[in-house]
Amino acid sequence: MSERINVMKPWLGPEEIEAVSRVIASGWVAQGPRTTEFERAFSAAHEVSHGVATSSCTTALHLALVVAGVKAGDDVIVPSFSFIATANAVTYLGARPVFADVDLLTGNVTADTLGAVLTPLTTAVIAVDQGGMPVDLDPIRDLCDRHSLALIEDAACGAGSTYRGRPVGAGADVTAWSFHPRKILTTGEGGMLTTDNPEWAARARRLREHSMDVSAAERHTSILPVQESYPEVGFNFRMTDLQAAMGLVQLGKLAEMVRRRRALANDYRAVLSTMPGLRYITDPDYGTSNFQSFWIEVLPDFPLNREELLEWLATDGISARRGIMAAHRQGAYAGHSGVVTALPVTERLTDNTLILPVFHAMTESEHRQVTDSIRAASESPRTVRHRSTPIGCP
Repeated sequence: MSERINVMKPWLGPEEIEAVSRVIASGWVAQGPRTTEFERAFSAAHEVSHGVATSSCTTALHLALVVAGVKAGDDVIVPSFSFIATANAVTYLGARPVFADVDLLTGNVTADTLGAVLTPLTTAVIAVDQGGMPVDLDPIRDLCDRHSLALIEDAACGAGSTYRGRPVGAGADVTAWSFHPRKILTTGEGGMLTTDNPEWAARARRLREHSMDVSAAERHTSILPVQESYPEVGFNFRMTDLQAAMGLVQLGKLAEMVRRRRALANDYRAVLSTMPGLRYITDPDYGTSNFQSFWIEVLPDFPLNREELLEWLATDGISARRGIMAAHRQGAYAGHSGVVTALPVTERLTDNTLILPVFHAMTESEHRQVTDSIRAASESPRTVRHRSTPIGCP
């Protein structure tokens, strides 16, 4: 068997090593000047006024909910078709995640799916750019404005994607980003909160440092002792300068990473379009995806089901992955009252989609290995196993 092809590999090199080494040599490795520089550069690149670096996207979502005014007992509408952190961040506050269904073609919530599960206790909506696919935000913005709801965007996978000619995240009240190694732009672990609201940004900066009214950077640069105070209960959600230095280098590579991933996605589509029984993700008419994930749906007329195709690819040394989870099916939310309506599209996509390898350094040979394996599977003489008839296939 040839060398394994991973579903994702970060694009890291000597520039990141040099940047981190300079931080180590400076002696300032915790949150400090590089973090501030990264916040400014990232928010400017995404056309938002303020950036607040955090330890993860989950902590950024947590802070976003807090500054948006969500409190215990509130309802927050979220997609079930998302990594479980989206729902968990709501639960941390004692609020209730109310699960909405998603659009079949994009895997994202819509104004209609959100409106279908509005409750009298709803105070906020979290719209996710799933797998880097931009969510159709304008109709959701209208819905939130009509009902006086905070609009939070979970752009964990969205760096480099666009919505109506602007970076995703620019139209929400507050947006959370991830820099996990499975994302395009990585700092190892880490996240960012962005917003145009200066009061929310200032409060988020305090809250991430235990709610100190004087930042750690100010304390450390002052010769005289600084007496700080803690006006409310805060958190330890800080990013380090080691991570921020790496993030600055990665940010400079973002455009090239997106260009390469879009080219790989285009190559996938060209081959997969010749294979009946597979449906692949593609750009919506209102934006462009960074293709953080390139997923396909295995339809009933394909010779193998999703699990069999994953096994087939693994036998050929290809590490594909199941599609996005349905959070409402997880033990953490079993029997959760936040499931107030059927979620047929979520369950269809969760059961039948898989994510193919896409990464910047992917070679033509590796790409061909993946497509050749899928083509061989499509020509498999094995009979189709019985599956329930899915809702209207396009």
